[in-house]
Amino acid sequence: MHILAQARNLSKTYPTGRGPLQALSQVDLRIYEGETLALVGESGCGKTTLGRLLLGLLPPTDGQVLFDGVDLATLPPKALRALRRQMQPVFQDAAAALNPRRTVAQLLGEPLRIHKLCRREELPQQGAALLEEVGLSPALLSRYPHELSGGQRQRVGLARALALRPRLLVCDEPVSALDVSVQAQMLNLLAQLQTTHGLTYLLISHDLGVVRHSADRVCVMFLGRLCELGPREALFTRPRHPYTQLLLESIPRPDPRQRRETPLPAGEIPSPLSPPSGCRFRTRCPYAQPLCAQEVPALGEVDGRQVACHFPLGHGD
Repeated sequence: MHILAQARNLSKTYPTGRGPLQALSQVDLRIYEGETLALVGESGCGKTTLGRLLLGLLPPTDGQVLFDGVDLATLPPKALRALRRQMQPVFQDAAAALNPRRTVAQLLGEPLRIHKLCRREELPQQGAALLEEVGLSPALLSRYPHELSGGQRQRVGLARALALRPRLLVCDEPVSALDVSVQAQMLNLLAQLQTTHGLTYLLISHDLGVVRHSADRVCVMFLGRLCELGPREALFTRPRHPYTQLLLESIPRPDPRQRRETPLPAGEIPSPLSPPSGCRFRTRCPYAQPLCAQEVPALGEVDGRQVACHFPLGHGD
């Protein structure tokens, strides 16, 4: 399979008044063309930071970001700007992402105008085609963002991302702000567009139901590090990292009488300002042993997936 985007030993550290904050630490990740790769984990685990690094919106502290084999850090500004046509973001809060002083026509025409992809007189026609592609009426071209519903704004944001015909979309919580019924429509639209245009998705989400519905592979993160990476169904049915098991056990049960297989761990999530030695999950892990505090577990092959754990669950069963 062709690797479209890749992170190599990627780290991102922010200086703070209390010391360096490690948002990402030595992340290795491949995104294959045509797939949907989901990033999951608790708030603050580095999902959005990783997405922004892959888009070239943030410079890495260490490591490399490659798109189609090209290291983004080696590109001059003009070449990087041209390459960005091939990778676009879809934001969680469409109301904040859309300029309230511009009409839908202006919002959709701006990327086309900046990259000189069509003549000025063709912009209304291109805008109408983009709206129809995401299931909206061209009559909305004259509207402002505040005149649209939440679902309509999110579709306009998606249409704007599609205007440049990208190959990669980084979707950061694209449906979390929508009603459940509208969420399903949006997810079906994303699947349809992926088939039509051969798009590749990086889906950042905390909603495991959305992930199970949409993803081909799932990457689990905790405190800036990758814990487990593998096919969706294998990960949901047979988790091998204790943190993955914790996330799955945290899903609300429809029957309150149904007992959990594993008790939820107590204690606070460690601070990225002072992460634990060795495995960063060890302070909450019910299976931690002395080795977990001494050595950082490397991603290794376990049952057809990658797991960063000294003692993977069910290994050898």
